[in-house]
Amino acid sequence: MPVYLYAVTSADHPHRLDGLTGVGDPAAAPRSLAASSLKAVVSDTSGELRAKRRDLLAHETVQERLLEDGAVLPMRFGLLAGTDDEVRDALDQHTDMYTQALRDVDGCTEYHLKVARDQDELLREIVAENEEVRRLNDRTRADPDAHAGRVALGELVSAEIERRRENTAGEVVDALAGTSERHVLGQPTQEHLVALSFLVRRDRERDFSRAVQDFADRSGTGAQFTLHGPLPPYSFV
Repeated sequence: MPVYLYAVTSADHPHRLDGLTGVGDPAAAPRSLAASSLKAVVSDTSGELRAKRRDLLAHETVQERLLEDGAVLPMRFGLLAGTDDEVRDALDQHTDMYTQALRDVDGCTEYHLKVARDQDELLREIVAENEEVRRLNDRTRADPDAHAGRVALGELVSAEIERRRENTAGEVVDALAGTSERHVLGQPTQEHLVALSFLVRRDRERDFSRAVQDFADRSGTGAQFTLHGPLPPYSFV
């Protein structure tokens, strides 16, 4: 039977798994699987998994419980192995790598910060500040058949959005560097100009949240900041 993998921890992690439900249908209880110097949390599964809300919640709940008691290397949803022995072999073969990764995230959690801008407001800002964008915008509005002008305008606006994205990300990172250990730049979306993940020490979480709020206040009303956390350190393993 396939084995579903939730997380890797040190051998001395307590693995308090009582009362937890695993993924899959039927859902088997999560259990500990020990290798030579590491442990994993796994559960038996049929191997037919879909990202249903119930299974995603079960996956996250196991990892959050583990995070309460020490460093965790959280696995992405859907990771399967063929047998217990395959998991043990992987842990033994990569012991040094996993052990170092556990040291890197020990005492830390992850926070996701997303910065959004109203698209219409952002476009108006770009038109107001960039003379070439204004010229092309006026030209294409006067001549709806100016295909080359529309293409050039689209490329120029995209470049301006990217420049603002890079500038905003740099400003955020600079503002939060003193209260975080590391950061990872995520993929932007249509809704969010910037998406960043930060690795934050537990004893600095309040300082980090305050620094985010201070930066948001200084940024005025043009941007919306959304902070999620603390989370298992997905982005740093």
